Amino acid sequence: MTGLLQVRVERRQVEAEDICSYELVSADGAPLPPFTAGAHIDVHVGAGLVRQYSLCNPPQERHRYLIGVLRDPSSRGGSKAMHDEVQAGATLQISAPKNHFPLVEAECSLLLAGGIGVTPILAMAEALSARGAAFEMHYCARSPERTAFRQRITAAPFAPQVHFHYDSGDAAQKLDLPALLAQLDRKTHIYLCGPAGFIAHVKATAKAQLWPQDQLHLEYFGAAAAPAAGGDQPFEVKLASSGKVYAIPSDSTVLRVLAEAGVFIPASCEQGVCGTCLTRVLDGVPDHRDLYLDESEQAANDQFTPCCSRSKTGTLLLDL
Repeated sequence: MTGLLQVRVERRQVEAEDICSYELVSADGAPLPPFTAGAHIDVHVGAGLVRQYSLCNPPQERHRYLIGVLRDPSSRGGSKAMHDEVQAGATLQISAPKNHFPLVEAECSLLLAGGIGVTPILAMAEALSARGAAFEMHYCARSPERTAFRQRITAAPFAPQVHFHYDSGDAAQKLDLPALLAQLDRKTHIYLCGPAGFIAHVKATAKAQLWPQDQLHLEYFGAAAAPAAGGDQPFEVKLASSGKVYAIPSDSTVLRVLAEAGVFIPASCEQGVCGTCLTRVLDGVPDHRDLYLDESEQAANDQFTPCCSRSKTGTLLLDL
């Protein structure tokens, strides 16, 4: 495949319970493409397995990329393969860095991390610290044992700006988000990454306090597809290039049906999070189930994520 980078796993390290970091260096020793805080790479874990991982090392580094991978018990193969098969010395193919979660210029920033969602947030802390910007970071995890990069954070120059919160332990140390937002300067930009429940809580709290929506920046690292009321209904997709029509049953996805028919659509997360499989819709009304498109993009109904989204009309005409 063209456009891919060959890298070697220079070092693999256990960072916390069920979390490993992987230090990737160029296979030919050349500097790696630059990246900015919030960026991720596509990692080709195995045949047909592509997963996205945020870069969490300081963005000024060109000699390595550092990613953190949680071993997910509900893994569809990616994290399991990384933990079970990828050791130091292994070679991998990756994409150049992409950034859908960039920092913006602001007087002050609030960084909120939930679990393994700390990875892009950590790169942001490194970048903000390096330029002397004002910020505060709050890191929520289940327990100290499940807190990745804790030692690195406590040794960092920005350690005094970081607060840890655990589901376990004294209630007093848990994050009181309403109180935190209430005392923030309203010009503060908020960055959050973590599981869907964590993000939903932050979004709801910010909305209740009438926080400016354009100052709320987020990235999901995993999500469950939204179920339809009354169950999913079958529909059809028609390809504009060939005119061929494919039936999409209630228990399968557009992506899966087309793949089985030999129609290739690039895909990665298969959960509507990453946008890799985004496909133009020429006619019909999608039933959006993704977390990638914002509300205005979904309302336009001119593109959808075939990995999880469905159709409100009997047929979708796709630009394929």
